[in-house]
Amino acid sequence: MSTPALAIGALSIPLWGDLIAVGVGSLQGAMFAAGFRDRRLDLLGVAIIGVATGVGGGLLRDLLLNVTPLALQSNWYLPITVVAALLGMLLIRLFRRLDPLITLLDALTIGLFGAIGASKALALGLPEVPAVFVGVVSAVGGSILRDMLLNLPIALMHVGSLYAVAAGAGTIVLVVMIDFGAPLTAAAIVCVLVTLVIRLLAVRFGWSLPEQRELGRIPRPRWPRLIRAPGRTADRAAERTADRTDTGALPRYRIDKGE
Repeated sequence: MSTPALAIGALSIPLWGDLIAVGVGSLQGAMFAAGFRDRRLDLLGVAIIGVATGVGGGLLRDLLLNVTPLALQSNWYLPITVVAALLGMLLIRLFRRLDPLITLLDALTIGLFGAIGASKALALGLPEVPAVFVGVVSAVGGSILRDMLLNLPIALMHVGSLYAVAAGAGTIVLVVMIDFGAPLTAAAIVCVLVTLVIRLLAVRFGWSLPEQRELGRIPRPRWPRLIRAPGRTADRAAERTADRTDTGALPRYRIDKGE
């Protein structure tokens, strides 16, 4: 079922919370760019990368929704992203030590931006599937602009931790909960938690989507065959004896894994 236009309000957070979120994004963008010494970025370049990473998702979201970008409605967003980017460059060794905390904040940020983007799209009357798309773009759009400015392959399109997948799962949960009549705040909290858990587990255990391959290159499954251990020769007989259970009464079976 489709959510009627303006049946819900768009999720909003205090200005200070939004500034912290974009600051974390800008900080991560600058730290990422600092790893490419061969690019020889100057201070202006780092600032541009920081701005693009911090507010890029919101800019793309509002352009898709044909509204004035939120980052351009206040004097605070651009200075905060610039300062955060410069700090990320100058104090990169310090922030490297705080990488687990920054990863946690980043996971919270993409969940929050996904919830804001999806709810804003629903409030403007978009159907559920486009609303999920807008939410994901809002969550990961900054990293897309960052990679484009650095002339790098877009990271989320390659095998790696589940960045966009985590955002997509969270926004899908939010949209489904709203369709079933859940309060927006509760749906947003669940969205952020789902995104956070998937993202952190993916980072911790190295989860990723399978690499693309054509159907003919998919390896055929080799089903194990249950066979008795061979024992026709004297040597095999000794081997068979060794393959018995601890009681020595029952022979064990081997799993033949194929050649």
